[in-house]
Amino acid sequence: MIHRQTRFFVGTPSRLLTGIALLLLAAAPSWAEPKRYVIDPEHLSIGFLVQHIGYASVLGLFRKAEGSFTFDEDTGQLADLKITVDTASVFTSHDKRDKHLRGEDFLDSEQHPQMVFVARSGQFKKQQPAPLDGELTLRGVTRPVALQATWNKSDRYPIPAAGAERFPHVLGASARGTIRRSEFGMTYAVDNGWVGDTVDLIIEFEARRQ
Repeated sequence: MIHRQTRFFVGTPSRLLTGIALLLLAAAPSWAEPKRYVIDPEHLSIGFLVQHIGYASVLGLFRKAEGSFTFDEDTGQLADLKITVDTASVFTSHDKRDKHLRGEDFLDSEQHPQMVFVARSGQFKKQQPAPLDGELTLRGVTRPVALQATWNKSDRYPIPAAGAERFPHVLGASARGTIRRSEFGMTYAVDNGWVGDTVDLIIEFEARRQ
């Protein structure tokens, strides 16, 4: 009887420690690795507003763009964001104005077919606006640009998609900011006030996790 009790007390601590270790491992948070996201071009909107002679703002957009970034949904850490815009895809629902915007007075699309925004890092929480500082290259000029960006939602997409993953994991975001076009060499009609110098940026996108 004494021998059995001795074996019991000798063996229990070992089994107890093993059990505690297993419980701690099971309860420990599983931190995900940062993932690469590719922006869905069908759900990417890049718009802008510019004052016209002080009467009202012209609303325009770029109809062709692409982008990608790395994001850790556990920590909210963003890295290596790059959005490339086809400047010739500018559209304001007015053919003559769009042709002018593609010309030398504004975007100079023939010489500078791409506009690129790059942000090396950012920190976000869901549904809370946060600063996103980056650089915009336009007409061969690179300038710092400060955006306010919001991580709206991350979840399995409810609509079946084509490809291997029918219900991909999708992240949605919004961003707002302003630039001065004169800082990128677009000085046409700034002095006389016919076309505003300040350009309000409107960015909305959905991105699929790879």
